[in-house]
Amino acid sequence: MKVFSFSLFLCLLLTLGCQEATMSVPQAKAINIDSLFQAFNHFQQRINPIEATKSGENKYNDQVANYISADYQQDLIEHYTQFLAAIAQVDITKISPSQQLSMEVMKWDCTIKREGLTNKLVTMASPVYNLPSFELMPLIQIQSLHLYFSQLAAGKSVQPFKTAKDYDNWLHRVDDYLPFLDTCIVKMKLGMATGVVLPKVLTQKMIPQLEEFITKPIDQHLFYKPITSMPASISADDQARLKAAYRQMITNKLKPKYKTLRQFLVEEYLPVCRETSGIGALPNGSETYKYLIKLHTTTNMSVEEIHELGKSEVARILIEMEKAKNQIGFKGDIKAFFEHLRTNKAQMPFTEPAQVIANFNQIKDKVNIGLTQLFDLKPKANFEVRRTEAFREASASAEYVPGSKDASRGGIFYVPIPDVSSYNTISDEALFLHEAIPGHHYQLSLQQENTQLPEFLHPESMGVFVEGWALYAESLGKELGLYEDPIQYFGMLSMEMHRAIRLVVDSGIHGLGWTREQAIQYSLDNEAESEASVIASIERYMATPGQALSYKIGQLKIRELRNRATAALGDNFDIKAFHNQVLNSGSLPLVLLEAKIDRWIEEQRL
Repeated sequence: MKVFSFSLFLCLLLTLGCQEATMSVPQAKAINIDSLFQAFNHFQQRINPIEATKSGENKYNDQVANYISADYQQDLIEHYTQFLAAIAQVDITKISPSQQLSMEVMKWDCTIKREGLTNKLVTMASPVYNLPSFELMPLIQIQSLHLYFSQLAAGKSVQPFKTAKDYDNWLHRVDDYLPFLDTCIVKMKLGMATGVVLPKVLTQKMIPQLEEFITKPIDQHLFYKPITSMPASISADDQARLKAAYRQMITNKLKPKYKTLRQFLVEEYLPVCRETSGIGALPNGSETYKYLIKLHTTTNMSVEEIHELGKSEVARILIEMEKAKNQIGFKGDIKAFFEHLRTNKAQMPFTEPAQVIANFNQIKDKVNIGLTQLFDLKPKANFEVRRTEAFREASASAEYVPGSKDASRGGIFYVPIPDVSSYNTISDEALFLHEAIPGHHYQLSLQQENTQLPEFLHPESMGVFVEGWALYAESLGKELGLYEDPIQYFGMLSMEMHRAIRLVVDSGIHGLGWTREQAIQYSLDNEAESEASVIASIERYMATPGQALSYKIGQLKIRELRNRATAALGDNFDIKAFHNQVLNSGSLPLVLLEAKIDRWIEEQRL
């Protein structure tokens, strides 16, 4: 995606000092599995209050996580240790198979997160949820807390703005957020002193993103937008009070803080930023990257294994692309065809952003017709396709943000359209399948609406599963009635190629010493993305080491399991039942997913 999308980046959060801060883990003598799951869910909400807001839990709506603080990280270590001790005391003969599977997910989560916090050779990674937070490099140009917080500020995302209390909660949340920016500067100064700094090119991309928050007039400011659409149910007195409070917040708190941050980045940080591209060049960078591979893929694959797998997938997909190119009738070689697709104005038909959105809604209607051929589950939640906000559009990818657990607030499929005249439609069908149905919207909605799952499994969670499923969903297009246009089928191959390339360039940049320019050229040689898009992607991988590996690793495992089940069950294979098995246990580490499907195959044989 996105999912984060920042939904993949909701990992950057904290709550200190809330009432549940001392909530105890069930003690060893009488471990009740449901109580253990409930305690873990409360813990996750407490340390990740924006995730709690997203799920519909409103008691944390006024809080933000200072996730790079020492107190926060020590709190994590202590609680992960306590939960692992409690898990060790559970009598597995007294819990159901589904409870045992959920407990194994919890155990994996606690183990891998604690490892990242306590391993002395992994000094830069501080994992909370799906991604590491690099505490000495806490701000990046994409998928960063300061960007996601601004999405919330606009009033059209997961932060509620319906009552006067909602508006007051946001003022308190801003007050909780501003010290995080102070901590960022402190940590980045420590990074400057120890040689742990961002690549210069990433900092250069981040600085202009701050301008809108500094220069915009109050009435046009992103953080003032909720005031411009206050519900009539809020009293006149409260409306007047809130208008004044939001003006004061922006003028006296927010703008000065962003000015201080920008001045620090420009005058102190940028001059000492590094020219290297990967974390392998940083102290303990190699060990940190090995950890991040494990965190993001849930495997013990080596850098070299991932790199070679990526190259083999690139070679395989190039063969399929060549076949598709010839079917389309293009006479040149594949690189000429890439250039043709990048520049062909027939693939850039839109003159208004609304036309881009309308096209995705037409794809939605078509997919819904064929969905019952492959699935017999359907989420309650709906979603809308929405243009990405202007302040982050230039560096953003398409992404999905889930709705509320009770489906009262639908999900959002964000589409960046920085220049509608150059918006290329080649991959729109595959993109819809990935971000919406049956990809992120479908899978995540079913997950959080599943009342049979412990609540801690309702959020997005395991990136390799979530992104692996979404990439697998792209491959279902022909079965769902899409890809009738050969260009759109080539677009699907292009998106799969994009994810295969990620295995090569992410491992190359962070594990094998590749430069930014090497990675850009490798991408341009093997995919049809524009140069601007390729550059944005490579810089994303530079900023978030290991995360981009999750898509292809997850997809390959799901496809492998489908093939295994098809071969084993023959005419008795039921694609709907297979998809149910993949989707009805929440996001699973790949080793647990594989074990589950193998058990299901054996059960079907009886």
